[in-house]
Amino acid sequence: MPVHDFVSPDSIRAQFSAAMSLMYKQEVPLYGTLLELVSEINQQVMVEQPQVAQALRWTGEIERLDQERHGAIRVGTAEELATIARLFAVMGMHPVGYYDLSCAGVPVHSTAFRAVHEQALHISPFRVFTSLLRLELIDNPQLRALAEGILAKRKIFTPRALELITQCERDGGLNAADAKAFVQEALHTFRWHQDATVSAEQYQQLHDQHRLIADVVAFKGPHINHLTPRTLDIDAIQRGMPAKGIPPKAVVEGPPTRRHPILLRQTSFKALQEKVAFSGQHGSEGSHTARFGEIEQRGAALTPKGRELYDRLLDATRNALGGAPAEANAERYMALLQDSFAAFPDDLAQMREQGLAYFRYFATDKGLAARGQHDRPTTLDGLIEAGHVHFEALVYEDFLPVSAAGIFQSNLGDDAQAEYGSNANREAFEAALGLRVQDELTLYAQSEQRSLQACAQTLGLDSL
Repeated sequence: MPVHDFVSPDSIRAQFSAAMSLMYKQEVPLYGTLLELVSEINQQVMVEQPQVAQALRWTGEIERLDQERHGAIRVGTAEELATIARLFAVMGMHPVGYYDLSCAGVPVHSTAFRAVHEQALHISPFRVFTSLLRLELIDNPQLRALAEGILAKRKIFTPRALELITQCERDGGLNAADAKAFVQEALHTFRWHQDATVSAEQYQQLHDQHRLIADVVAFKGPHINHLTPRTLDIDAIQRGMPAKGIPPKAVVEGPPTRRHPILLRQTSFKALQEKVAFSGQHGSEGSHTARFGEIEQRGAALTPKGRELYDRLLDATRNALGGAPAEANAERYMALLQDSFAAFPDDLAQMREQGLAYFRYFATDKGLAARGQHDRPTTLDGLIEAGHVHFEALVYEDFLPVSAAGIFQSNLGDDAQAEYGSNANREAFEAALGLRVQDELTLYAQSEQRSLQACAQTLGLDSL
């Protein structure tokens, strides 16, 4: 089959993202309400803060804003993780970053599947935070064996989805009809299944060990447990949720409010109580708390130096608080956070000069007009100062372990906290995945470098 008959992986990803959003809207009606609120706030920000809209136009993010989503799933076995990696590869999504959540009392480790090139991200920035259950952290041998046995029996992919994945790997792509079929077959893996794979008694045993273990083990598949739109003002979202009948979590995770946001800020509405039919001779009904709504605000991707400063300031805040942020200390936590982060420059020029963030560079009309002039600047700083080059922060495409754990915990309930110590094991995760995870900082550095090369080429310079 000629290559030009294949649909691009970016297009398949965009189709899948739209289909997933539609499915989740039907399954979780509050998600639709949340999307309306996010759209209202984003429009308001762009009207009231034209400089934000202008920055989004420079970077092209204004075109992807309404489509931007990230999902989250939790799988139970190495085979499930390796196969989900193959499924995401059909859509041009690769594992980026390793996240250990065990240190925060959540028995999983994770990666984010996403596109890795800025052009592919522009077409569809859909990403899925994917966690693997760590059965070795279950200290009860009988319960661990029960969980292993249950997971070994389930099949989370349809036979047709597996056929299409293999076909794509063999042929190098899918045509339009097969891509459409793939999207529909892949959706089945992420659907909510009301019928549990365990009895009420087994569910309770798993739940008592950790709610998240019950969420992974007790169901037919890794139901998408949230689908997250991107807002331009998460504080406005947090304030606006109650009026829409959406109860928000106590604190916004991540850095504090800033003129120039950094990394990632997240909040969510509390998980739904969902009806569940348990298996067994005398099947009974119960409920399960799993799926919730999350919203995020994305800011600048930080360099290693910027991340070190961010981590230090966040640690200082939490130490001053004397515990984890929760409803009871939310106000004090946010005040302490704001105080600590006064040490992080809230100015793009300073962040660039101090090497705290990654940037994208653009040739301006003034720079293009000066192309043939012998006396024009040739250094990056000189070109910026002369107005020949404009820069904007590279948007952070990834996640924060502390924030992810905070979101998980707030939706699992305060009693879900467990002590697993720090059990980072990237080697075991990559062995299960069958791939090395990519380093997000390297990807940002490459993206910045490509933008400098493009800028130099546009301005007729050898390099910048």
